[in-house]
Amino acid sequence: MAGHSQFKNIMHRKGRQDSIRARRFTRLLREVQIASKNGLPDPAHNPQLRTAIQAAKAENVPKDNIDRAIKGGRGPTARPTRKCATRATGRAGSPSSSRR
Repeated sequence: MAGHSQFKNIMHRKGRQDSIRARRFTRLLREVQIASKNGLPDPAHNPQLRTAIQAAKAENVPKDNIDRAIKGGRGPTARPTRKCATRATGRAGSPSSSRR
């Protein structure tokens, strides 16, 4: 009987469940990130962040994802910055770019 594979049925069902779960996680982590951005990144001093974390934990969002969302909400001051050095070679009008 073609088309009656148990594996395919499980695969399609899990795919549907995973997409719903991913949408739920994204919404919850966005709330955590916004709460972290609006106040302190410490849940003891930020009630909005505390309730967002509790909601995320109730939906079984992994702890490292929650921590990443909190760090992402703190902004560029929490992330290491890299200086970008510009070079004069390779630009229009330089000797290296006139060769074709």
